[in-house]
Amino acid sequence: MKISSVFSGLTALALASSASAANRTAAIYIQPVSESPAAAPTPLASIRYNSAAAAPEAEIVSYEAPELPDETKLVRIGVYNPETKRWESSTSVASADNFGKGYSPTLILSVDQNGDAFGAALKGVRIDAGLTRDFGPRAVLLVTEPGKQPELNKPIVLSPEGKTVVPEEKSFFQKYWWLIGIVVMMTLTGGGGEQGK
Repeated sequence: MKISSVFSGLTALALASSASAANRTAAIYIQPVSESPAAAPTPLASIRYNSAAAAPEAEIVSYEAPELPDETKLVRIGVYNPETKRWESSTSVASADNFGKGYSPTLILSVDQNGDAFGAALKGVRIDAGLTRDFGPRAVLLVTEPGKQPELNKPIVLSPEGKTVVPEEKSFFQKYWWLIGIVVMMTLTGGGGEQGK
């Protein structure tokens, strides 16, 4: 048996296991917002995503069109755990019209750098039957980027308006005036050379 075939087999196994480990699933639930006692959240979609890929991707694994009461104007969307009966992410409120005729729901899943879902949202996209035949729901993955880190040990100067002041570049004379002064003084005094010969 060749060593290269063993190595390529192990590499393929490692890549397959890392790819499957990077794939995650989020359960998106929906809940009508009403003044009466709130109904329990119901499953809306299951989204499989990979935030570790070079181009983060998401796909809808399952989708159940919601059956909302006629008086429902707003719905709550988020990642929900039915076992603990708790929302596992922040939730967003959307209009029930996003599920209306002529709209295709787009589910937006927000994840952090570790791939953990921390928010979900819904947007109904108007569809034109003449331009597309894809009327089904779509999933979009948003991966947060790390924020800009402060530069330590560097003073920040602000203008009276609160904006950052960029220091002006000093001219050659402004930088080395003291050196020029020493050279001029040495020239005028004879430079401390051979005096008294």
